[in-house]
Amino acid sequence: MKRKLMLLMTCLMIGIGLVNAQISKVTGNVTSEEDGLPVVGASVLVKGTTVGTVTDIDGNFTLTNVPSSAGTLVISFIGMQSQEVKIKPNVKVVLHSDSEQLDEVMVVAYGTAKKSSFTGSASNIDSKKLELRPITNVSKGLEGQTTGLLTTSGSGQPGEASKIIIRGYGSINASQDPLYVVDGIPFDGDLSSINPSDIESMTVLKDASAGALYGARGANGVVMITTKQGKEGKTKVSWRSTVGWSSRALKEYDMVDQKDFIQLTYEGLRNDYVFNGGYDWQTASMAAIQDLGPTLGGNKNAELYNPFKNYTWDTIIDPTTGKVREDAVSAWNEPWMDAVQKKNAFRHEHQLSINGGTEKTKYMFSLGYLDEDGILVGTGFQRYNARANVSSQVNDWFKAGLNTSLSTSQQNFSDYDGPSNSNVWYSAQFMAPIYPMYVKDADGNNLLDSNGNPQLDYGEGGRPQYSDYNPLGGLLDDKADIKNDVAGVRTFLAFGSDKEDAGWAQGLKLTLNFGADYRNQSRKMYMNMHHGNQAKAGGLLYKYNTRTLSYTFNQLLTWNRSFGLHNVDVMAGHEFYSYEYSYLEAAKSNLVDGILELRPGTTLQSADSYTNQYRVESWLGRINYNFDEKYYLSASLRSDGSSRFHKDHRWGTFWSIGGNWRVSKEAFMSEVEWVDNLSVKLSYGQQGNDNILNSDGTVNYYAWQSLYPFDLPNGTNVGAIISSLENRDITWEKSGNLNVGIEASLFNNRLRINAEYYNKKTTDMLLSYPMATSTGFSGYNANVGDMRNSGFEFEVSGTLIQHNDFKWDLTFMGSTVKNEVLSLTKESPEIISGIYSIKEGMPINTFYMVKSAGVDPATGAELFWTYDKDENGNITKEYVTSNYNKANTTKYYLGSRIPDLYGSVGTNLSWKGIDLSVLTTYSIGGKIFDGLYEASMNIMYPGNTWNEHALRRWQTPGDITDVPRIEIGGTNRTDRFLINASYFAIKNITLGYNLPQNWIRKAGLGSVRIFASCDNLALFSHLNGMDPQYSFDGSTDYSYAPNKTYSFGLEVNF
Repeated sequence: MKRKLMLLMTCLMIGIGLVNAQISKVTGNVTSEEDGLPVVGASVLVKGTTVGTVTDIDGNFTLTNVPSSAGTLVISFIGMQSQEVKIKPNVKVVLHSDSEQLDEVMVVAYGTAKKSSFTGSASNIDSKKLELRPITNVSKGLEGQTTGLLTTSGSGQPGEASKIIIRGYGSINASQDPLYVVDGIPFDGDLSSINPSDIESMTVLKDASAGALYGARGANGVVMITTKQGKEGKTKVSWRSTVGWSSRALKEYDMVDQKDFIQLTYEGLRNDYVFNGGYDWQTASMAAIQDLGPTLGGNKNAELYNPFKNYTWDTIIDPTTGKVREDAVSAWNEPWMDAVQKKNAFRHEHQLSINGGTEKTKYMFSLGYLDEDGILVGTGFQRYNARANVSSQVNDWFKAGLNTSLSTSQQNFSDYDGPSNSNVWYSAQFMAPIYPMYVKDADGNNLLDSNGNPQLDYGEGGRPQYSDYNPLGGLLDDKADIKNDVAGVRTFLAFGSDKEDAGWAQGLKLTLNFGADYRNQSRKMYMNMHHGNQAKAGGLLYKYNTRTLSYTFNQLLTWNRSFGLHNVDVMAGHEFYSYEYSYLEAAKSNLVDGILELRPGTTLQSADSYTNQYRVESWLGRINYNFDEKYYLSASLRSDGSSRFHKDHRWGTFWSIGGNWRVSKEAFMSEVEWVDNLSVKLSYGQQGNDNILNSDGTVNYYAWQSLYPFDLPNGTNVGAIISSLENRDITWEKSGNLNVGIEASLFNNRLRINAEYYNKKTTDMLLSYPMATSTGFSGYNANVGDMRNSGFEFEVSGTLIQHNDFKWDLTFMGSTVKNEVLSLTKESPEIISGIYSIKEGMPINTFYMVKSAGVDPATGAELFWTYDKDENGNITKEYVTSNYNKANTTKYYLGSRIPDLYGSVGTNLSWKGIDLSVLTTYSIGGKIFDGLYEASMNIMYPGNTWNEHALRRWQTPGDITDVPRIEIGGTNRTDRFLINASYFAIKNITLGYNLPQNWIRKAGLGSVRIFASCDNLALFSHLNGMDPQYSFDGSTDYSYAPNKTYSFGLEVNF
C-alpha cells in the first residue's frame, strides 16, 4: 500500500512538472497609432527571457515557444514608445510616437545636430515634399516649406531656377544668393542637374550660429542638400514614372477686343488733334478718321489689315457718334498669344533606384530621365542623370565613401528678353488684335500655299507694326539651345573610433573630405536669314562655351567625449577652395541655310575668350558643450583668405556663439506631462560676404584692382583703356546676426510651435564712392554702406485629428522682414536709379515716382501732386498740377516690394492607404510697379493694344474717372501703375493611394503607390496677368510665364 502511494505521488509530481514546463503559442499584430498602418520590424520579446521575434510586412508576429510561466511581452520600435502587454493567445498592440526619440536630426555645417538642442536657426525640409512634385529644378520647390525664405516664381522655361533670399536683403552691390552645399561640399554646378528624387533632406541655415562656419559665403544663408545613401538590409529596387501636362499658370492680361482697339486708336488720334494741334472736336474727328487707314493698315495696302470687310477704314467710325459701327463684322480673330502657347505641353519622368547593404558596406544607385515640353512653341528641357553612393566601414577605426553624379541636359529656349520685337512675350502679348497670324486675301480668307497650308504673315502687306516679323515664325525659324554636362564627386576618408577599447583616442576622428564639380555648357543662338533683323545679313549664328571647375579639400579633426553629465564636441580644420570659369564665344553672319555651324559663315561678327579664377583658404574651429542635455553652448570661429581682395586686406575672421536651454528637462517641469519639449535659444555672430557683383549682375573677381579691358582695338593695334580705379583697402562686407528663438512640442507631440526674432546688420557694404566728374570717373569701389534687416518668424503645426485610421495635420507659417538702409556715402546719402531710390532711413529699392492726383474732368489730362521747398529742403507747399515736367522734379517715396507678412498654410490628411497634401502660400503688403500694365495703358506705338482698364478713360468734358484721356506716345510714368503685391496661391495638391499589402504581396512586391499632383494650380492677385513673384525689387518684365502642371504617377518598390 505504501509503495502504491509513493508511485501515485511520483506520477502526480511528474504531471505537475510537465504542466509547468508546457510551451504555449502567442500571435498578435502591431500597428502605429499615428497612421494606423502596420509596424514592420517591431521587436517582440518575452520579458525576462531571450525568446522573441519581429513583426512581418503586415505587422503580424507569432511566438511558438513562450514558457507558460511568462506573463509579459515587451514590444518596441525605433521612434515609438515601448509597451509591455499581458500575454494571451492573441495580442493587439498600438504603438505611440516617442517625441524624445523622434527629435529631428538635421544636417548642419560640418556635421549633424538635433533640432531641439541646436543653438542656431535652421529648418529641415522633407524630401518627400519635393520629389513627387512635377518640378525640374529643386529651387522651385522651396517656397512655403520654411519660414524666412522668399522666392521668385522664376522663368516658366523648363529647367530654369528660382531666385532665393533668406531673411531679407543682404547687400546692395553684393550677391544676395544663399550658399548651396551638396553632401558637405559647396556646390558650383547647375541646380537643374540635381534630380529631386535623389535628395534625402534639405536644411536651410539662417543665422550666424548655423552658418558662420561657412564664413565668406554664409552671410546670405546656407541651403544644405543631402543626397540619399545606402541602408543596411536586403537590396531594394524602386521605380517611379510620371506623366503630365503643363499650361500657362498666370491669367493673361485683360486686353481689349478688335472693335475697342479701333475705337481707342481713333480717340487717341482725335485727342492729339484737339489738345496738341488746336483743332475743334468735329474737325479733329474727321482728321482722325482719315488717319486710321495709314496708321493701322499702312501705306501699301491699308485695307488688307482691316478685319471688318463690310466697312473700310474711312467708314468704320460713325462720324455722328464717333463710335465704331455696331454692325461691323470681323473676318478673323487670331490672337498671337494663342498661336505661340501650348495649352497641354507634355512631360514625362522616370526614376530607378537601387538601395541596400550590409552592416559594413552600404550602396545606393539611381538613374533618371526627364523630358518636358515648354508651353512656348519650340521650347523644352531634357535631362539624363545618374548617381552612385557607396560607403564602407572597413574596420573599427577606418571608414570611406564615394558619391558620384553625372547629368547631361538640353534646354531649348527663346533667346530674347525685354521690349524687343523678337521677344514673343512682348510682341505677341501686346500686338493689336486686328493683325492676323496668317496671310489673308482681300476678303479676309487664308491664302494657302501649294500644299494647302496657311502661310504666316510677316507683314509683307505693309503692316505698320513689326515689319518682316511673325512670332510663331520666329520661334520655328530661330534656334537657341543650351547643353549642360555636369559631373560631381564627393569622397571621404575617416579615421578614428567611438569604442571604449580605443582608450585615450576614443571619440577622436580625422576626416578628409574632397569634392569637385565640373560643368561644361555649350550654347547656340541662331537668327534666321529669311525674316527678322538679321535677314539682310544672311542670318547670324552665335556659339558660346563656358566651363567651370571647382574643388574643395578639407581636413577635419573632431573629438567627442562624455564625462558623466558633461559632453564635449570639438572640431578643428583647414579648407581650401578653388574655382575657375572659362568663356569662349564666336559669331558669324552670311550663313549657309540649314547648316548651323560657324565655318560656312563669311563675316566674323564677334570673337572673345577669357578666364576668371577665385581661391579661398580657411581655418576653422567649433566647440559644442552640453550639461545633462539641458544646457547647450556652442562657439565657432573661421578665418577666410579671399583672392578677391588685396593681400593686405585678404583675411577676414568670422565667429558665432550660441546657447540653448531645454526648459522641459528641468526638475520643476517633470510634473508637466503635456510639455514634451520646451527650448529657448540665443545666438549672435558675424559672417562675411565677398561675392561682389558688377552693375550687370556678373561676379566681380577683381573689385580692388585697376582694370584695363583689352577690347578696344585701334585698327590693327591692341587697345585698352582703364575702366576702374584701384582701392587696396577694399575688404569683406560683414553681417552681425542676432537670433532669439523658442521651440515647443506639446501634448505628446500633437502641437509644435517655433518662433524666432532676428536682427541682421550688414556693414562695410561695397558701393561706388562718388568722385568729381573732371577725373573721368564717376566713383571708385569702397566699403562705405550699412543696412539692417530684422523680423519675426513663426511656425505652428499640429495634428488636429488622429482617430483610428484617420489623421489630419495642419501647418501655418509666417514671416516678416523690415529693411532699412542705415548709411551710404557722406557725399551721396541717396542712390537714385530710374523709379528706385536707395536712401538712408528707408528700405532698399523704395519706389521714387511722380504721384498721380487723378484726372481733370474738363480736359481728361492726368493731374499730379507736386510741392515747393524752402532753402533747407523742407516742403512748404503741396498742390496739384497738370505739368508733368514740374511733377517729375518733385517725386514722392511710395513704398517698396517688401511684404508686411508672407508665409504658407499646408495640410496633410490620411485615411487607410489614401493621403492628401495641400500647400498654399500667401504674401500681404508691398507694391509692384507693373511695367507691362503701364505699357498697355500708355501706348507708345499705334500697333500695340490696350488693357481693358483703358475703357474707363475720360471721353468728354465733365467725365469723372481715374483713367486719363487716350493718348498715343504717352510717357507719363506715375504711381497709377503701382499695384498691391499681395497674393494667395495654391502651390501644390497631391493625392496618393498605397495599395493594400495583401494585394501586392501576392505579386511579390514591397509596395505600390499611385498618385496625382498639380503644381501652381491657382493664383489670386490684384491684377490679372501680373506675376507678383517675378522679382524682389517689385519690377516686372516681358518674360516666360510660369507653368501650371498636372501629373500622374506610379511608384513600385520591389
